[in-house]
Amino acid sequence: MSSIFCCDSIKPYKPRYLDHEPKFEEFMAWATKTTEDNNTIKTANLSDVDPTYAVQLVRQVNFGFLESKRYFIPSKDEDEVFSEITEADLIQANFQKLNSFKNWKCADHNKFFEINLYKKDPVNKHHWRADIDRPASSIDL
Repeated sequence: MSSIFCCDSIKPYKPRYLDHEPKFEEFMAWATKTTEDNNTIKTANLSDVDPTYAVQLVRQVNFGFLESKRYFIPSKDEDEVFSEITEADLIQANFQKLNSFKNWKCADHNKFFEINLYKKDPVNKHHWRADIDRPASSIDL
């Protein structure tokens, strides 16, 4: 699945200005350009980079089933602005969901997109257990 959005005609749904607005704007600029140009998205290994935040993109049919959840981090590569990671990488790196999200909608394809921000949790990693205390499949990150 290389395309981020279904097309370039998505519109903000109930837009509002947030404290983390520059992060959303940077991601949206990259994502819409990637969708228009049909570029392939590079994957990243979190052990190689130390991102300050991550972005979750939830794609679903409007008032319907969930199509995908994808995660992206800012890239250090000059050609790519963002790289894709897995949910397991996000949990292992101890990221925590912020109360900061934006929604977009495509009326042409009946799609709804939610974008959430994550940041590194300041909890000491020495006391963290990512397996049994926090099963990723049962928690909405």
